[in-house]
Amino acid sequence: MAEKRKVKVFRHEGSGNSLCAWHRVRSPLRVTLNFIVLEICRFLPSLRLKNAFYRLLGMKIGQNVSIGLGVMFDIFFPELIEIGDNTIIGYNSTIIVHEFLVKEWRQGRVKIGKNVMIGALCLVMPGVEIEDKATVGAYSLVNKRVAKGSFVGGVPIREIR
Repeated sequence: MAEKRKVKVFRHEGSGNSLCAWHRVRSPLRVTLNFIVLEICRFLPSLRLKNAFYRLLGMKIGQNVSIGLGVMFDIFFPELIEIGDNTIIGYNSTIIVHEFLVKEWRQGRVKIGKNVMIGALCLVMPGVEIEDKATVGAYSLVNKRVAKGSFVGGVPIREIR
């Protein structure tokens, strides 16, 4: 059986769903700053400058990391994202470390290893680890751990070879 995502669960005890109370989870000023920086980086052509901005937000970005145009990272907790050396993240992919549900919200680190290739338009869910030398095919939903050197794809992901 596949390893489950490693997430912390926080109960929501207020009226409405948990997203209605997002401002109690993280400072609105911090979320606004994160959003502005991340939105600028989505379309910044310089990989070096883009990675420097990501590091300023607390993300752990290795050497020679290439993040494609349009990639969106979590605006609430970017500091919970780690990307290893020589990794490529394809065009318009999204990496989130939180999810708001009706009666709870969840948070989990995302760790992407070294020499990983993530294809275009992928979604990486909270609490997922993608181990070294793994490949994720385009248009994939990464909802569980990806083993070292494996090739996965699909919605949700499954081993391809």
